[in-house]
Amino acid sequence: MSSQILQHRLNTVAGSVLPSITGYDHRNWYAVFTLPQNEKSVVRHLALREVENFLPTYEAISVWKNRQRVRTVRPLFPTYLFVRINHRQRNRVLESPGVIHIVGNSRESVAIPESAIELLRSGLQGRNVEPYSDLVVGRRVRIRCGSMAGVEGTLVRKGNSLRFVLALQMINQHAAIEVGAEDLELLPE
Repeated sequence: MSSQILQHRLNTVAGSVLPSITGYDHRNWYAVFTLPQNEKSVVRHLALREVENFLPTYEAISVWKNRQRVRTVRPLFPTYLFVRINHRQRNRVLESPGVIHIVGNSRESVAIPESAIELLRSGLQGRNVEPYSDLVVGRRVRIRCGSMAGVEGTLVRKGNSLRFVLALQMINQHAAIEVGAEDLELLPE
């Protein structure tokens, strides 16, 4: 075999292996920060640009002014979604309407472990998942809506559910009520 043919084959192999060795062509998951309430439209724009994306969601029951209950699908992490891209696809993401930036530090985007995305994709199927805000067990909270709107109490956890403890100070008694995190607001310390 001539040295020119051998050199050509080595260059061809090196050229196809080099991008994956350097990570230039390797795809990782990244978090994307979006405009508020634009997550679903960003997902549609990314799909049109052929960018793999994932928006974890949960179902919530909203109560309208006429007391009608409606089941809605909301983003689990408001203003965030995930994309699986390589270095060359960054511009496709950043040019999508509604995208503010790819999450990272001042020098580069920070990749999210594949295992975390897989947990969100498959591990939570059929389980009751809801966003967790800055509500901390033991802190004072107020019910925001419903027939008990404005009532203040302490947040506790019993089993796997959040419970609001109503303190009747006049008679020094307490009652625990199970509430959703979305119905509570944190009171200043």
